[in-house]
Amino acid sequence: MPNETVTKTNLVQRIKFWKKDHPDLYEFILFNIMCNVATITNFLVLWVSSAFLFKGLSEKNFEWFIFTYAVENGGLNGFLSFLLAYTSAQIVNFIVQRKVVFGAKNNLSAAIPVYVLTVTVAGIISVWLPPHVIHLIQPYTGRSAPTFANMVNIFIQVVINYPMMKFVIMKKN
Repeated sequence: MPNETVTKTNLVQRIKFWKKDHPDLYEFILFNIMCNVATITNFLVLWVSSAFLFKGLSEKNFEWFIFTYAVENGGLNGFLSFLLAYTSAQIVNFIVQRKVVFGAKNNLSAAIPVYVLTVTVAGIISVWLPPHVIHLIQPYTGRSAPTFANMVNIFIQVVINYPMMKFVIMKKN
């Protein structure tokens, strides 16, 4: 038993030293790990809302502005489910990233509008893109296509959100 404690302590010490030597890489890894909280929220809300909340809207096409969700790509159900999932995940993500990853104590009244603008741009992409991805991959993935489309969205969100959060939104004053 004592050897196990020593090993755990050594591992913790190694991680602390590695974090000290590579703070930016550690932060990026932690950002991605903590994004999983938002990712889990995203998938749960997507699945629950498409299966229950908006289920009755599956047989209705949805077209508005740049958004086109044909019935075979989820219709109005798909649009509303992706939108609700994205919004829920971004609220969770802001809280988790602010507290855990960046430890930001900057002015919320300045950070929130920039975050909302950032996630709105990423959100437009994330709500516009799924029917196109679904249409492209559905012949190969079948009913799993919306889940894969959501994975593409999450990747795009990381590419947009991490630099904005690190250098603008959570910037230490």
